Amino acid sequence: MISDDLSGVEGKIARELRKRPECFITHPAEMRVLQQLEPSELQKFAHDHGWRVVRRLGGRQIQFYNDTNEPLLNEAGRTPHAGGLPDS
Repeated sequence: MISDDLSGVEGKIARELRKRPECFITHPAEMRVLQQLEPSELQKFAHDHGWRVVRRLGGRQIQFYNDTNEPLLNEAGRTPHAGGLPDS
């Protein structure tokens, strides 16, 4: 179940990524919400939305990017590490 706080941060990220290629999360309240997630949960959260996530500045900033490979992988149910993608 997604919390209301995480849902709010998710909405902000989605809005920003519709306008810009990256979204920087630095606000303390938003950071607390994302820091409650385990690293694997944060990766899955980003992957499920077609985003890439990077922690910066010793964990004081989290960046999200649109990942052009993620939607294709999500639709096909494959991951690049599982050998599901053909070699280019």
